[in-house]
Amino acid sequence: MSMDKGALARQLEAKLKALVDQARKFSDETKTEAKTGANRAVNLHKATSGRVEAAHAAWEAVSSFHPKPLPKGAPISVGAIVELEDGEGGKTLFLAPAGAGEELTGPDGDGFLHVVTPVSPIGKALLGRRVGDAVEVMIKGELAEWEIVYAG
Repeated sequence: MSMDKGALARQLEAKLKALVDQARKFSDETKTEAKTGANRAVNLHKATSGRVEAAHAAWEAVSSFHPKPLPKGAPISVGAIVELEDGEGGKTLFLAPAGAGEELTGPDGDGFLHVVTPVSPIGKALLGRRVGDAVEVMIKGELAEWEIVYAG
């Protein structure tokens, strides 16, 4: 399974840029209301400003991200595409520096990849592991276990 990681990174970058633009637009709207001096409006503007900064930091982290192929048998690292399977099915993940929770479309619209980051529970569990390893992660209070069937 060979996938253009550069195309995935650009797709993720575009999604995060859209989030920056959306957060900035909302922040600009709250700025006008904050000028009234109302506590709620001022607090809302502070919160939206923080959201703009966080969205911008995520976008910047991904805009300079150029994932390389993972050599066969190498430990999983940021930039890897990982396929996991449990008894009920599988999922394909893209380990990126930011953008957790985003869903990317595979090449030619072939399937979906879910973005995980090194600080997420599943990202932490995958780092340094290899194909054939099992990973366990607590998700919403439930222990989930998957086998790594592909990493590239």
